Amino acid sequence: MPHRNAPLTETGRLRLARCVVDDGWPIRRAVECFQVSHTTAARWAGRYRQLGIAGMSDRTSRPHRQLLRTAAAVEAEVLRLRREHPIGPLRLAARCGIAPSTAHRILIRHGRPPLAALDRATGEPVRRYERQRPGELVHIDVKKLGRIPDGGGHKTLGRAAGSPNKDRRNGAGYVYLHTALDDHTRLAYTEDLPDETAPTCAGFLTRATAWFASLGITVERVLTDNAWVYRKNTWRQTCRDLGIQPRWTRPWRPQTNGEVERFHRTLLEEWA
Repeated sequence: MPHRNAPLTETGRLRLARCVVDDGWPIRRAVECFQVSHTTAARWAGRYRQLGIAGMSDRTSRPHRQLLRTAAAVEAEVLRLRREHPIGPLRLAARCGIAPSTAHRILIRHGRPPLAALDRATGEPVRRYERQRPGELVHIDVKKLGRIPDGGGHKTLGRAAGSPNKDRRNGAGYVYLHTALDDHTRLAYTEDLPDETAPTCAGFLTRATAWFASLGITVERVLTDNAWVYRKNTWRQTCRDLGIQPRWTRPWRPQTNGEVERFHRTLLEEWA
């Protein structure tokens, strides 16, 4: 791809080459017209004579032969160690007697993913999934945040001095962030609500479904944890009224609802 200050794009190179080769322009005239050097004009005209339109593309800067390329036996040893031990280029280089940059290039050349993309237990690439269409599955969860009054809470004032801040009548207490996140698009809808009771959760689901519908997304299933509010008849009846199939995560397995859990972490870091 040409750099931003290049005087000729592929289209410009083709025009220059056709003027010289097809129309018989002298190189000097093409240089003056296209404002390039004599060498540049001659190069593109020569490539056009040899390769035609295909010759107007940039070529790789890689040499035709690499005289100092790492020996095949060393590359095989690097790949063997990587298969048998989850170690990075620095430790591979120390074991094979090569530079870390060389070990890194060998891994890249053979398509080995970085360690961060591998499962530590099996060494296999992590398989991330998403639903095939918007609305097929919506993750729902509640994040409870403590309200910190003016002047600070117990971490600033101490346990004894901060105890009066627990009085909810004075504006303390908790904020309940209810979030619905679409598995396919990662589009999220969040409301700041006063509690997490069954009627509140049912009302949130109704409003979230309407919000997704305004964007052309029909909610088919919702996935929640096993909190009591999501097991009550209020939640089940609301799902039936909206034509939604409720799903629940495995007990003590919050990773199943990991998408919305990670979104709440983002809210904590960038908003709360």
